[in-house]
Amino acid sequence: MSEITSMGERRFGRVNWLGLATLTKREIRRFLTVWMQTIMAPLVTAGLFLAIFSIAIGPGRGEVMGFAYLHFIAPGILTMSVVQNAFANTSSSILVSKVQGNIVDTLMPPLSAGELVTGYVAGGVARGLFVAIPIGLVMMPIIGLEIRAPLLALSYIVLGAALMAGLGLMAGIHAQKFDQLAAISNFIITPLSFLSGTFYSVEAVPERMQLLLHWNPMFYLIDGVRYSVLGISDSPALLGLAILAAATAVILFLCWRMMRAGKRLKP
Repeated sequence: MSEITSMGERRFGRVNWLGLATLTKREIRRFLTVWMQTIMAPLVTAGLFLAIFSIAIGPGRGEVMGFAYLHFIAPGILTMSVVQNAFANTSSSILVSKVQGNIVDTLMPPLSAGELVTGYVAGGVARGLFVAIPIGLVMMPIIGLEIRAPLLALSYIVLGAALMAGLGLMAGIHAQKFDQLAAISNFIITPLSFLSGTFYSVEAVPERMQLLLHWNPMFYLIDGVRYSVLGISDSPALLGLAILAAATAVILFLCWRMMRAGKRLKP
């Protein structure tokens, strides 16, 4: 595969826009074909989270950082829905192609490693946005919230979706069967999501755990989206955006290295 990619890079010094657009459209159509599972299901899950927390905890929980608990966790639930779907899109796409043996249809065209990564990640980001927009426009007003800084929220969501889509791509390349992918999701992605301040403020955890939270890029993602919606945060918003951008750049670079090497890409 590395020889094929290198040949494509030598022959096409410029970006293969047609091939990149085709790959991106394929990735978007792949999840739109089963929209009940890929879009509606996450929306229902997010709504159930909000409903259950509202019923089970209600106003008795008290305020967190000056806001009702339901309002405090809503941005985090939105963000978790985005990142989980971005990860699932790229990881399942490449692993299914490997298992079914049709990944050669993606590797044979004259697409460079960078174009392959961009196409897959763009599909993951698109799926994240397809989930985020209905939650932001429909569910947030229902519970009495509005997004105070839409552009900042969009920046965080796009970067977070790109980060998790990149991690999904790495997981899909590494895994050879669905059990391995499930292990990566259960033991790495899920802990990163839940140990990120979604359901609590960083001030509520022990000091040693606070240090661990600040090493988790998901913390800055959820904290940044919360700031975009509520105007409060545990860390400076621009600092979080810079850290998230740096983490995303590192992950995408590693994706490029793995795709260019071509290892573990055959079923």
